[in-house]
Amino acid sequence: MPEFVLELFSEEIPARMQVKAVADLQRLAETALKAAGLDWTLSEAFSTPRRLTLHMDGLPPRQPDRREERKGPKVGAPQAAIDGFLGAAGVTLEQCEQRDTPKGAVWFAVLDQPGQPTDRLLVDVIRGLLADLPWPKSMRWGESAFRWVRPLHHVLALFDGKPLIGDVEPDPHTRFVFSAFTVGHRFLAPDLLPVRDFASYRAALGSAHVILDREERSRRIVEAARDLAAAEGLTLRDDPGLLEEVVGLVEWPVVHMGRIDDAFMDVPEEVLITSMRTHQRYFSCLDADGRLAPRFVVVANTETRDGGAEVVAGNERVLRARLSDAKFFWDQDRAIPLADRLPALGDIIFQSRLGSVADKVARLEALAGDLAGRIPGADSEAARRAAQLCKADLVTGMVYEFPELQGIMGAHYARAQGEAATVAQAIGEHYAPQGPGDDCPTAPVSVAVSLADKLDTLVGFFAIGETPTGSRDPFALRRAALGVIRLILENRLRLNLVAVFETALAGIAASLRATDPDKPHVARPKDWPAGGGNPVDQVSLDLLTFFADRLKVALREDGVRHDLIDAVFALGGEDDLVRLRARVDALTGFLASDDGTNLLTAFGRAQNIVRIEAKKDGVAGFGDVDPDALAQEEERALWSVLADAGGKADAAVAAEDFAGAMAALATLRAPVDAFFDRVTVNADDPALRRNRLATLERIVATMDRVADFRKVEG
Repeated sequence: MPEFVLELFSEEIPARMQVKAVADLQRLAETALKAAGLDWTLSEAFSTPRRLTLHMDGLPPRQPDRREERKGPKVGAPQAAIDGFLGAAGVTLEQCEQRDTPKGAVWFAVLDQPGQPTDRLLVDVIRGLLADLPWPKSMRWGESAFRWVRPLHHVLALFDGKPLIGDVEPDPHTRFVFSAFTVGHRFLAPDLLPVRDFASYRAALGSAHVILDREERSRRIVEAARDLAAAEGLTLRDDPGLLEEVVGLVEWPVVHMGRIDDAFMDVPEEVLITSMRTHQRYFSCLDADGRLAPRFVVVANTETRDGGAEVVAGNERVLRARLSDAKFFWDQDRAIPLADRLPALGDIIFQSRLGSVADKVARLEALAGDLAGRIPGADSEAARRAAQLCKADLVTGMVYEFPELQGIMGAHYARAQGEAATVAQAIGEHYAPQGPGDDCPTAPVSVAVSLADKLDTLVGFFAIGETPTGSRDPFALRRAALGVIRLILENRLRLNLVAVFETALAGIAASLRATDPDKPHVARPKDWPAGGGNPVDQVSLDLLTFFADRLKVALREDGVRHDLIDAVFALGGEDDLVRLRARVDALTGFLASDDGTNLLTAFGRAQNIVRIEAKKDGVAGFGDVDPDALAQEEERALWSVLADAGGKADAAVAAEDFAGAMAALATLRAPVDAFFDRVTVNADDPALRRNRLATLERIVATMDRVADFRKVEG
């Protein structure tokens, strides 16, 4: 079967855009071919810095014939309606046929459309790709109105071994005639390369110093870099993000190793690594002890006659200048204690309605101290000191140059000025965890300060009504909530969130009153400011709901069902995430058993009967069960077990023995099954009927003590 080869060749495409662009190219092409009724056996796409390539094999030489039926107006409809239909369909009335429908006879046009040659269809497909391929940013050049990520040079388009006949003319100033050639490496093989098919295309590029496959370029870089490091007794520092970027910068990777001057090795290694990877795209090496070694790996996009000696020397000169700046900042920043930098935080606005960073630091100091009293092993004074200093590095030269080092540099400066180890560690970790792959702090003081930072942000923004909506979350509140959840669950902290929310709200209210006494902020947080704020109870409720949603996301990877989290949250009063997780785990195990499955069915049946009958009778409920009115043995047996199970479930829940609470519910299965099998609920005797409906209400109420089973799906 014929194959289709397309190459869109341009100036260098930004590395961060290549993967998505080639995926979009493949997706758009496949969608267009499916719409045309064409199938294929192989579809693959490739990218290099200067080209996007699509290869599709097994396409038919011709589009299949198609028959289309179009429904028209009724027979006897006004002539204008019939003429409009005939004109749109391109047929005469004699070519149409009448068909009977439930609404009468209707005209139908049957259109036989012969398939078009695939090569003609591909011309239109390519034109559509150039017009529709989305770029995060694009540009125009010359007098052209055509937009592309970078100036486009040529379009290679082959089908069945022959170039497509046609061109692309996005506007009057731009025209690309389809060609049957490509171009090799910009420096090593810039000549035109004729192409017959995909095999010759790939081979020609390979001989012209272009590795088409992105994964192969990545593998070559990693293998060569590891070999160079191993030759000096070092290991390559793993950096997938940097590797992904470098792969998009080179078509023919040539790997070299350079040296870092010893004069810079007393600068914190995070600074050296960040400077090398951010500014120069260098890989770092580690010694046998896992410390940064005075070596770096650079990936060039060309070969040189001297084996890369000048490339290495040039990169070492550039790195020397970069690291000289970093060393200057390191030396200068240490000359000013962190505490002396605190007044400058007043010039940085955290949020216009929540004050400056200095205001936030004052709140963090109080909140971290309070949280430390709730966290086993946390020293309150250390937590307050760490919170006081944790934002001071924002006004250092190093963090101004490398914002990604905030917190990390604060920890280094704290150690250098003699702060306690726990304080320095907490400063360095107070932003963590920032994502699912980030380590979660475990040191008690670090946990207290990290929680305080995130909770102050969450409570503050919720109090002023700046909450996430849809996909919009400009203040990263979802990430902050996930961080709080991880800190609590992974450290098994027994915190009542509502109490913590109220403490944070009190701090925010006091901070704002002190900052601007003219604003109508009231003294008590429960009367949260009338000037645009929300009552504290509503803020806590909204935050608890928000945390429930985030908890579903956090536990999804553990296979925890979202509806079971809802079933526990719906009981109300549950704001201890560790206890909630234990309840959810017990509920999960219970519902996985036969007893749990059957009881869930019985619960649904009982509540449906009660709801329907209460509506029919016009009552809110059926009152208490009269034990003396229980007529059948099955009723009496169920009533006996209900009373016992309810008491045991309550006691187990109070003792946080949630597995025991579920075991108490499991004892209901046999008597509930027997009740439904042998007892007629809607008896003819009204008193007997009411008592049996009251029994069903008791079943629902007993199970509701453990979870809201109405929220359980299936």
